[in-house]
Amino acid sequence: MTNIVTVITAVHGPSAPFLADAYKSLVGQTLPEGWTWQWVIQEDGETDDVAPHVPADDRISFGQGRHGRAGVARTLALSRAEGEYVKVLDADDMLTPGTLARDLVALQHPGVCWTTSRVLDLLPDGSMVGFDQDPPEGPIERGAVLDHWSTHNFRSQVHPATLFVRRDVLLALGGWMALPASEDTGLLMALDAVSRGWFTAETGLLYRKWPGQSTSQAAHTDKGEWAARMAVVEARARALAALPGWRIDA
Repeated sequence: MTNIVTVITAVHGPSAPFLADAYKSLVGQTLPEGWTWQWVIQEDGETDDVAPHVPADDRISFGQGRHGRAGVARTLALSRAEGEYVKVLDADDMLTPGTLARDLVALQHPGVCWTTSRVLDLLPDGSMVGFDQDPPEGPIERGAVLDHWSTHNFRSQVHPATLFVRRDVLLALGGWMALPASEDTGLLMALDAVSRGWFTAETGLLYRKWPGQSTSQAAHTDKGEWAARMAVVEARARALAALPGWRIDA
């Protein structure tokens, strides 16, 4: 029986042309014997703009749904996920060689339910910039990400775009948060509130910076909405951390 890693990608029209690069990075992954990947691509909307950019590959499942932003698209994609583990891959990003194999190894450590890895920002001129506050490689104890995030102007020391997670835990938490943005941060904080994670110091993702990405739009940094998003993300994580019996140790 083949073990499967499900890679989930939310996409909309402007980011669809980048799917070719994401696919190339996925095809280049080397997995342990007996493992393969499934790529579940979910369009945030029901247009004719994305399908022409979806590669022809039997391992790819493409779906569409009503516009609800990335968190809704990813959660809808979970309906077609076949793998025991789920990897996030944004349409405009690229995995580095060996990422999925390293993620699989990390999740074999006792009590670890999710992993993240180092990110390099890929700038429009082709240069790359790293983050100077990465934690050391190894386990991330329950609550550590929330503590850092809440005391560093709501900036996490690990990137949710690199998330690799047990599908059962992801489903138990309801998928991604119902927010117009920061839905991936909300999921990361919820995972951190109930379970142990892992950080891999080797670069796992090239995070493309370009004018059309959602995080570069003015609405993303609107002070009122930003404050509301951070408030509900933190409140949910702290509520989960306080619930008796919600700690996941295995």
